[in-house]
Amino acid sequence: MTALRKLGSSDLEVFPLALGGNVFGWTADEAVSFAVLDAYTAAGGNFLDTADSYSAWVDGNSGGESETIIGKWLASRGRRDDVVIATKVSQHPDYQGLTAANIKAAAEASLRRLGTDRIDLYYTHFDKPEVPVEEIIGALDDLVKAGKVRQIAASNISPERLGASLAFSDREGLARYVALQPHYNLVSRDTYEGALRDLAEREGLAAVPYYALASGFLTGKYRPGTTVDSARAAGAGKHLDTERGRRVLTALDEVAAAHEVPVATVALAWLAAQPTVAAPLASARTTDQLPDLLALADLELTDQELDALTEASA
Repeated sequence: MTALRKLGSSDLEVFPLALGGNVFGWTADEAVSFAVLDAYTAAGGNFLDTADSYSAWVDGNSGGESETIIGKWLASRGRRDDVVIATKVSQHPDYQGLTAANIKAAAEASLRRLGTDRIDLYYTHFDKPEVPVEEIIGALDDLVKAGKVRQIAASNISPERLGASLAFSDREGLARYVALQPHYNLVSRDTYEGALRDLAEREGLAAVPYYALASGFLTGKYRPGTTVDSARAAGAGKHLDTERGRRVLTALDEVAAAHEVPVATVALAWLAAQPTVAAPLASARTTDQLPDLLALADLELTDQELDALTEASA
């Protein structure tokens, strides 16, 4: 049985791979989404990540499709107490921004779609610098006090705003961010490494990096001269044009061969071994894609392998 990891200073314990719900209602319909959720939880997974805006970008969708599918799955399987549900606020077409009123209204809408009385981890999806941190934290604290949210977290936030938020929480004795969701992977390290990670480390926050596989590039299926049928092919393929991207693939191939595991598993294992990281976030649009992701839980890289990958991606 895979050991769960403590999420920062919180009481939440999570599987070392968070399952992304961005594909539910987009590239995975309800039946496929149910199958992916069944397979992930059957393997011991317990950390589901979604957002109220998923997947508003799809023609005919209005946002909330992912939460709705997860809610139906929870109801049909009776698994609510077995999983940690993370969702986010600020980007739903009908609930834009982070004013106190919007945060509270969006949370109620998410709870309805998820068919639950509580959100385990509630992220501010994209920070809105025009809203004072005092207003944001105050609203989130009200949700925690009401029992509607267990823990709070932030995604896409600057070190300055994160620091100000934590200082306000400490000063006023209010709910405090316990986790961050940064854009972070082997070929995109600059956003997180530095001031943001230093702050997270100092303040005891856990990181749950998104784009952990660089839109699929770090699965190794993108190679010179190949075409991949994926909604995210353009985003992933751009890394092939960089020296860094090609160096990383070579290093991943070597480590993967040594362990006889897929390239994606190695990329996730590198991320999971980085300071502050509790669980990389990855999504699967079919059950076939899950085993490579889940294998992360059983792969331990040597210090030399971690160093080689870090160097290749410098």
